[in-house]
Amino acid sequence: MREQSSRPKILGLTLARGGSKSIPRKNIQPINGEPLIAYTICEAKLSRHLTRYLVSTDDEQIRDVALQYGAEVPFLRPDALSSDTASSMDAMQHAVAWVEEEEGVHYDYVVELMCTNPMKSVGDIDGAIEKLMESGADSVVAVHRLDDHHPIRIKKIVDDRLCDFCLPEKLETRRQDLKPDAYIRSGAIYALRRDHLMVDGQRYGSDNSRPWILSAEKGVNLDTMMDFRLAELLLAQHPRPHVKLPG
Repeated sequence: MREQSSRPKILGLTLARGGSKSIPRKNIQPINGEPLIAYTICEAKLSRHLTRYLVSTDDEQIRDVALQYGAEVPFLRPDALSSDTASSMDAMQHAVAWVEEEEGVHYDYVVELMCTNPMKSVGDIDGAIEKLMESGADSVVAVHRLDDHHPIRIKKIVDDRLCDFCLPEKLETRRQDLKPDAYIRSGAIYALRRDHLMVDGQRYGSDNSRPWILSAEKGVNLDTMMDFRLAELLLAQHPRPHVKLPG
């Protein structure tokens, strides 16, 4: 990461609460011998742009694992910001406010790195940050292209009949011919101006939100054990030897 005196000041954050419903303690479940959160921590630590990187969690076990892999965990997140209904934006605003009060300065940019997307690389992290700074965007958000689930193929059911959901489907169109290309937020990276988060109250969605395009493999988001098995296969094909305990 950049030296603390470097400018602009960029805060990296990973939100990792302990109350996952789909898979208990999901954020520290092992993948190929390393806890899930370690893959994000170790990539973040390689960043050329992050001034400071920390993990926000309400869970002492997650805190201990994050500390072991070299993350900073300077506080435990309040319970009110760790419930099923608490938003990521609220938790991010809490972390930014905590850091800025501690340091007595304002940051320029904030980057959320979600640990449920272990395939992103430091190249993606730094690339999204560079695009944010160079473009003057409010936010740069990681997305990946939809193929099988293109919006043209999505239907709704009305009176037990299949109807186009939002775009008309030309019959017998091949998947590769569906246009325009469609993208979905992967959740892996949200890079944004500090004031877009703290003043506008947004992480994305403004008229000046830009994409950072990931491959489908890098867009894998872990919600189920099937997702974990897929990530294990992908990481076996693309190993991360630097994802390990320091020392």
